[in-house]
Amino acid sequence: MSSTIQQTVTLPAGAERLFEMYLDPVAHAAFTGAPVTIGGQPGSEFRAFDGALSGRVLHVVPHRLIVQSWRASHWNPHDLDSILVLSFWPAGAAGRIELVHANVADHDLGGVTEGWEKYYWTPWRRYLESR
Repeated sequence: MSSTIQQTVTLPAGAERLFEMYLDPVAHAAFTGAPVTIGGQPGSEFRAFDGALSGRVLHVVPHRLIVQSWRASHWNPHDLDSILVLSFWPAGAAGRIELVHANVADHDLGGVTEGWEKYYWTPWRRYLESR
């Protein structure tokens, strides 16, 4: 079985900047604290946290939408890849990210749900606030 995660976060930077930071491997690594392979073109490979996460960029709408296939290295071989959709919205001087993470393996639903806050939203906010 699989589940879907939905989260919304507002961060202290414009939506376009957040979009660009996510797809820039140097900026992405700076706010997560771990090397990343990522690109802004469909088909670009995605690897993060020493290979714990992997996938491909499937679709990009500049400054608005990123769609990725995504999986964790500890998922079972029969678990399907999940689909991550990040949409970026202006929120005054800040930016809002709406996340839909579909087809997450049920046995890792809690870990992935908590992981977004622990490995992305909190460190990204800290990084932006320190600049």
